[in-house]
Amino acid sequence: MTRLYIAGDWGTSNLRLYLNGPAGVQARVDGPGIATAGGKAGELLDELTRPWVTQHGSLPVLLAGMVGSSIGWVQTPYLDCPAGAEALGSALLEVRPGVRIVPGLACVNPAGAPDVMRGEETQLIGLLALYPELRRGRHLICLPGTHAKWALVKDGVVETFQTALSGELFALLNGGSVLVPPPHRKAPTDAATFRQGAERGVASGGAILHRLFETRARQMRGQLDPALAGSFLSGLIIGADVAQAISLFPAYGGQRAATVVLVGEPALTGLYAEALSLLDVSSRRLDGGDCVLAGLAAVMERTQW
Repeated sequence: MTRLYIAGDWGTSNLRLYLNGPAGVQARVDGPGIATAGGKAGELLDELTRPWVTQHGSLPVLLAGMVGSSIGWVQTPYLDCPAGAEALGSALLEVRPGVRIVPGLACVNPAGAPDVMRGEETQLIGLLALYPELRRGRHLICLPGTHAKWALVKDGVVETFQTALSGELFALLNGGSVLVPPPHRKAPTDAATFRQGAERGVASGGAILHRLFETRARQMRGQLDPALAGSFLSGLIIGADVAQAISLFPAYGGQRAATVVLVGEPALTGLYAEALSLLDVSSRRLDGGDCVLAGLAAVMERTQW
């Protein structure tokens, strides 16, 4: 970019604003998530960016994430896949003069159902900007999290994707079910027990409804230490997520993906890499920390503003 602008990653729980420009990030300020901001998103944005505007004058603002959702500032329409940075840049929604929001993406997923993402599209575009080799050919990219996203990218364009409720399912079952005893719900992950659960999850092919209760039954039969129940449950869910996703994406000439690019927090991508190895699928692990900012920059470069 040849000028300064404000880039914002505004999720449900957190807001990160960056003063960005030719020399990169010059300043950063954090604030509350859009769920807390309620109907005062504009006022909050003005308050947090006032020192920058006072110093540099009026600045364009580009926002991504849940700020454009039904609980956000304004609900932005979804852009249908296939889509890349150019398409996102041409579909920004101006919520007021000088402030625009990146749209989410929508598709018919490999399971034949409607699917949506909001925020991850900017992270994917940033990933492709940071790692140019991923803009060539076809790649299966997984962004683990509360709602894990599996995206098929071809020549720098998001073709389709599949959402897995893996993170949220684990949180619900680990935190409020009979599967994990309350005293052990915050126990750290045990690698060997996680792998045992992942083996069972992979063997399920993704159909784990009839396997989840195994987490409790093994405890009752003396085959699983209650302190390790969360690790087993985590492995079961992630193993099933991985097994089903690989079967859904014939990414390479009708064959399943040989390598999956994992983007996210290192500890979580490590668990997914372990589960993928059980299917003899290799993985490349990348930290997603800089991807949203790089994605906003890539979209900004393609915007007539």
